[in-house]
This record gives sequence, structure tokens and C-alpha cells, in this order.
Amino acid sequence: MSIQINERSDNVHVTFYGAAREVTGSMHLLTVDQDRILLDCGMFQGRRQESDRKNRMLPFDPGIITNIILSHAHIDHSGRIPLLAKEKFTGRIICTRATADACGYMLPDSAHIQESDAKYLNYKMVRSLLSEIKESPREKSRTAKRIKSVKRLLKKEKEELNTDVINEVSRKFHLDAVTPLYTVEDAQHSLSFLDGIPYRSPAVVGKNLQCVLYDAGHILGSAISIIRINVNGKTVNVGYTGDIGRFDKPILNNPTLDFEEPDRDIELLIMESTYGDREHEPVVDMAPHLKQVIGETVERGGTILIPSFAFGRTQELLYYIHELYHRREVPEIPVYVDSPLATEITRVFSEHPEMYDTQAHRDFLEKGENPFVFDKVRFIQSVEESMELMRERRPHIVISASGMCEAGRILHHLRYKIHDERNTILIVGFMAENTLGRRILEKGEEYEASGRSGAAPVLKFLNKEYPLKARVVKLGGFSAHGDRKEMLHFIKASNLRIKKIALVHGEETPIQSFAELLRGQGFPVVLPRSGESLRLPI
Repeated sequence: MSIQINERSDNVHVTFYGAAREVTGSMHLLTVDQDRILLDCGMFQGRRQESDRKNRMLPFDPGIITNIILSHAHIDHSGRIPLLAKEKFTGRIICTRATADACGYMLPDSAHIQESDAKYLNYKMVRSLLSEIKESPREKSRTAKRIKSVKRLLKKEKEELNTDVINEVSRKFHLDAVTPLYTVEDAQHSLSFLDGIPYRSPAVVGKNLQCVLYDAGHILGSAISIIRINVNGKTVNVGYTGDIGRFDKPILNNPTLDFEEPDRDIELLIMESTYGDREHEPVVDMAPHLKQVIGETVERGGTILIPSFAFGRTQELLYYIHELYHRREVPEIPVYVDSPLATEITRVFSEHPEMYDTQAHRDFLEKGENPFVFDKVRFIQSVEESMELMRERRPHIVISASGMCEAGRILHHLRYKIHDERNTILIVGFMAENTLGRRILEKGEEYEASGRSGAAPVLKFLNKEYPLKARVVKLGGFSAHGDRKEMLHFIKASNLRIKKIALVHGEETPIQSFAELLRGQGFPVVLPRSGESLRLPI
């Protein structure tokens, strides 16, 4: 699968290393002569062992990368930047200013999660080893006491892990200790490479290479990148959509359709296809459906748990709930944002009102109100506050990370609430394959389709099994990704003149479906696999 190339220029090509026929780990390499420009540097998310293997095995030496163009701050697009920065990468990371500000919280948070997970997994490994060593056939009845004794040895006060003892035991018995992909210190170091620029302002990214960023409408600061390649006396453009947002949603502007004349002729457009096989609920229907979910759950005396991405989805939910409370259309129950990262990202949103759309200005800013902060909202910080909230039985709303239920405080809220049929688990975003969020959605939908008859499905997480008795509701309209119709609208309604499209960031069924739609509209389309390259005819 290649594009015929001019004999004078056989070294201009794009290699697809991540999010090729999948939706995580976005990373594509544009090579032009001696320059190598990395488009995103995302982290794979999914099964722990598979993701860890993919994330650690970089397909190139970081030292060969000239610069990075970062489409937005979501971890599946930015999460491996600290890994490159702690090796031999010495270039710049071109992005918008809002993206740079958001990465200031997103990347250290990612590192903190990795460090915490590594400590806990090493604790479990050492605890298991010491328990087996102390095992004696004549003392079976005292096993529980021994394990409790081992736990005391490996922990300090207030359940803090004693890493010194854990590491010492690991070394003594030559255990294969788990190490984080990178540390908080590594993440902090990587922030110095970020270079935030305004939309529509060309930036030099290599010899005879410029990049221009346009609003993608996906999350705050997200960008469509147009890379201008000047070779053989002419300019050829490569476009990269990153993730394309929806049209007519609140807070953010629509995805750009009006591009500057120098950027309109696109030799190759690298385009996402997450929802290439489906259409979302209309944007106008989201508030009524959220209203219905809140009303029905409160009537049952239940709690609404919302697994949510800290960046973008949380702020959008707060915006809609604020509107519903403003109009007194739902019971004004307490709303808790139980994610320190979401709290910080909400602050980033508040610091960039220049990126809001006219509706947000009209509904809130012109009235002197913050769209995301109101009297019923409480931002939870400490673990103690979070644990206290988990035991709360009065109706309330919890918005908590992670968005796919793979880690974070949402797991503990689920542990306390998933078995109660009065409660609702509200799914408001894409759940990738092999994630707990996808299993909750699929099992919940199957149970509802059966009329909730028979035994409730069982889900295992946090090393225990829990019956899924809570109601599972999906509101597709909250997706930050454009659907099939909106992505096609972007291509046809924009003033871009596109010669070829490479579809990425989509699982097999959606990407094949969207490719078929585009081909039916007359667009040449390729579906690259991981490691595959396309040469450009320059």
C-alpha cells in the first residue's frame, strides 16, 4: 500500500506507529529528508500487560526526532512524551497554549498513577511471597494472622506502603519488580519542551517545514495540524486531524471548516475514525436525557455515578448540570467532582475563556458566572474525603476518573454502589475494548435487554466480584468525537482540497465502515496498519 513517488524525493513518508486500527497510543512519524516530525506521542490503554509492553517498546530512538506536534492533551495522544524526554529527545513540542497548560497537570498525574500502581503491585508480590514462606502445614488455622502480620511489616501508618522494606525484600529474593514507565520527576522535566502557539500562526518545525494549528473542537486547545513541506520548489501539505470534535456543542467552537489558502491543498490527510460506523444522539437531546436520568435516579433514592475523563467531559457535564439547576428542571442534589486532576483541569478551562463559543459567553460569562462552578458543586481533594463520600447514601451525583474505569477513584465508588439497583452508572463516553468500562456497558445493556430477569451479571475488579445491579445508561451525545455524519461533514463542508485520506484512531469495524462511506463519496482512502509507511508523491 504505497503512493507513487517522484524519483527526486524518495525520503518523504509517513509511518503509523500507534492508533492504527485501534483507538489508543496515537503516534505517527513524518519523515522529510533529515527531519523526523512526530505527530502525537500517546499512551496505549487497555489490558495491563499488553499496554505496558507496547508503551515501553518505542519503535525508534528518541534522539532521531526533530520535533513533536501535539494535537491535544489527552493521555492517549500525549502520554508517552515524558518517556521520550527522559531519553535523547531534545526538540520542541508544538501545541496550543491551552494544551501546554493542560499537560502541566495531565502528564504528572499520569506519572503519579504509574508510580502508585507499581508500588501496589510490588507490595502484592512481596506480600504473597512472605505469606508463602511463613506457611506451615501444622498452622493452617493461623494463616490469616500471618498475612495480617506481613501486611503490618509492609505498611506504615494510615495504610501507607513501606517502600523501603518492599524494595529490600524484592532485591533479596530477586523478584521482578514493577517499574513505572516514567516518574513524576520525568513528567515535570518533559513540560519544559512544550511550546504553546496560537491557532493560525505558522511555526517552523524543521528545515523547509512549517506547522499551522486550527481548532479541532474536540477539547480545550485541541488542534488540526497542517504541515507545510517545501521541497523541489513547491509546497505540499500533510494534514493531521488529531481528534475531531462535534458541531454545535456548548463551551467550545466547532471544528474548523475555513482554512487559510496556503493550507487548503492536502496531499495526505491523516484522519481519526473512532465513530466511523455510528451516529450520536443529536446535541440538542443531551440535556433532556440527562434530566431524565437525574430525575428517575433521584425518584428511586439512588446515586448517579459518572465515569468521566478529567479533561473535557467533566467540564461539559458540569456545564449541562449547571444549566438544568439554573432552570430548576431537576432536583438540585449535591454534585461531587472526585478527581484532583479534574479540579485542576477545570481551573485551566476557567483560565482560557478566549476559547469558549458564543453560547458559553452568552449563557454564563456575560452574566458574570463561571460555567463550571456553582453552589451545589464540591471538588473533592483528599482520599479521606473521597472515602467518606463513598459511604454517602443520600441521592447525589459523583463525577470521577478514570473515564474507562481502568483506574482511579471511580473504581472505589463502583465497589460501594454497583450492587444497588437504585443507583445509575451513567456512561458518557467511548469505552475501548478490554476495559472495565466496556464490560460494564455491554453487561449492563444485556441485562436491561433481558428485562433485568435472572441473576445480575458479575464483574470482577479490585480482585473481587460484584453483581451489576445498578442501572447502566449510555448517553452517546456527550462524546467529544464527531460521529460518522459529522466527520463526513468536516471533509465535505471544509474548503480543504484532499487528495488522499489515511484513516487512523478507529477499531476494525468503525474504520472499515467509514472507509466504505468515504470511497462512496469519491475519496481515495487507505487503512494503514501499525508500522506501515506511506510515501508522498513530491
